[in-house]
Amino acid sequence: MPALPSSLISSVSCAPALTVSEAAGGLLAALADLPDPRARRGVRHRLSVVVTAAVCAVVAGNRSYTAIAE
Repeated sequence: MPALPSSLISSVSCAPALTVSEAAGGLLAALADLPDPRARRGVRHRLSVVVTAAVCAVVAGNRSYTAIAE
């Protein structure tokens, strides 16, 4: 039996690329079941949407809370 390649690049390169809308929809769907610890009064946005926006900000390179909020 031949040894497995140590690099996963060859196996990933054959996979179809995801578009931004597919990837964002998957993230939003994955975060949809998060329990929301906030009080009902004053909640304007769903928690899954807020966390998705924060994740996208971090992926874009923002590292501080201020940069993520902007």
